[in-house]
Amino acid sequence: MKIPRAQKVAHNIPGMLIIDTPGHESFSNLRTRGSGLCDIAILVVDIMHGLEPQTIESINLLKMRKTPFIVALNKVDRCYDWKECANTPIRQALKEQKEQTRLEFEDRMAKTLVLFAEQGINAIEYWKNEDLDEYVSVVPTSAISGEGVSDLLLLLIEYTQKLCLDSIMYHSVIECTVLEVKVIEGLGTTIDVVLVNGVLRDTDQIVVCGMNGAIVTTIRSLLTPQPMKELRVKNAYVHHKSIEAAQGIKIAAPGLEETIAGSTLMVCRDTDDIDDIKEEVTGDLEDMLSNIEKTGRGVYVQASTLGSLEALLEFLKTSKIPVSGISIGPVHRKVRPPPSVAGVS
Repeated sequence: MKIPRAQKVAHNIPGMLIIDTPGHESFSNLRTRGSGLCDIAILVVDIMHGLEPQTIESINLLKMRKTPFIVALNKVDRCYDWKECANTPIRQALKEQKEQTRLEFEDRMAKTLVLFAEQGINAIEYWKNEDLDEYVSVVPTSAISGEGVSDLLLLLIEYTQKLCLDSIMYHSVIECTVLEVKVIEGLGTTIDVVLVNGVLRDTDQIVVCGMNGAIVTTIRSLLTPQPMKELRVKNAYVHHKSIEAAQGIKIAAPGLEETIAGSTLMVCRDTDDIDDIKEEVTGDLEDMLSNIEKTGRGVYVQASTLGSLEALLEFLKTSKIPVSGISIGPVHRKVRPPPSVAGVS
């Protein structure tokens, strides 16, 4: 599959929904959920450090799910004596660098490509890639000064056109995952969700998983961020009567305080059996709880999401540390009062 190199691309896709999954090694399960939601992934690699353990883990997840991906080889501005060329295409920025800076970049690029080869990945600089089926494109970037970001966006649009336009299929069955649970001033407790398929309406009865069982509630508000704004950053949100997939959505509804991030959201229509839906949404949590060996003594584990709780429990299990109990919810640092001193009130 050959792709013409161009600076302007006519696109036929309605838009892109970008999900940022955490890269820290303790969030492996949340990354597993994230990779299951996406059609194309951007794998961010630090040019100064190469492939770290969590990067290799992400590569294995993408290979397992056969998810096509692009590599953003970030932090090129860390090369010695890099001359900043803000928001410039990467090849143009490289032409502005001193010879020793370009040599360091080329050396680090070559070493990174070798590391990918060791993982069974044929990676190549994106401007040399004439066959997306055979090679993974590597785009050097700087998140600080913007070099290469325009190249990354260009390639992402091309990639989407060539690989996804004919394969993506919309269907009406609701597919929705809870990513975060937040308290928003004026809205109360809200949930940020990714709607992959189907339609949500502002009067729908929804069912989500809570720590003490299924939560059944009715949507009060369907909200999306302003154009080019992030859902998780407080903004003046846009209200909707209904939203069709795929979208990142903030939902306000009563009783969401104990919702478990990382779980499935389902809609209960008039003809649906509410008990069957409640059983389905609590399935992930029940499976996890059934595999926990509680000795009565050990550490008590609390995490803010289902994914991070699973990851922590897996770490404790492999480290042979006993668990006395678990909980999901906001995590706060408890400040102990200073010890009292005899004779001082």
